[in-house]
Amino acid sequence: MRESAFPKLTNYAPPKGPLKVLREGAAFLCVEKPSGLLSVPGKDPEHADCMEARVQDALPEARLVHRLDMDTSGVMIFARSAEAQRHLGLQFERRVVSKRYLALVQGAVVLDRGRIDLPLTTDWPNRPLQMVCYDTGRRAITRFVTLRRDEQSCLALYPRTGRSHQLRVHMKELGHPILGDRFYGQAETAERLMLHAERLRFRDPNGGAWITVISHPDF
Repeated sequence: MRESAFPKLTNYAPPKGPLKVLREGAAFLCVEKPSGLLSVPGKDPEHADCMEARVQDALPEARLVHRLDMDTSGVMIFARSAEAQRHLGLQFERRVVSKRYLALVQGAVVLDRGRIDLPLTTDWPNRPLQMVCYDTGRRAITRFVTLRRDEQSCLALYPRTGRSHQLRVHMKELGHPILGDRFYGQAETAERLMLHAERLRFRDPNGGAWITVISHPDF
């Protein structure tokens, strides 16, 4: 397998600041990940700073449940035990967890709402990029609602599946790439990727009550 043609992560300078805890329970901890911070450490030592490491500095028993792209901000959940990690992981796997993202995209989106059903696979020569492929791609489904439109549009995105870069590729294929997307659009259109994991709804591993956690974006 040949080396990726896409440039490696360089000049990694994640934003600093205190850990922002959105909600916590006996079995979970929800925090806000800033844009520009890795969810998990990279292979190189200079990429050790990440959301997982910062959370574990404050709560050593915390365990990763899911990830967000480095450029994406918003709600992340961590488990506080191995049992809670299994419970929450199954919720993601079985699509019990409900997710809502907010995105600013290029252009005026004509549709008030819609559904994108395009299979995705890794673009191996250019990894970590993903691409639509009807032969080998895994099914990926995103619903969207247009909240406002002008030269730019604000969309609420509801991923039914959780493929890598799903929302970014789907918005590109819709003809409205997310502002600031250095992979699938034009980085210079914004100072950061305008994609934020705004809301996460899941069942508390202790007792099963529904928990909704909201994080408001800075855009």
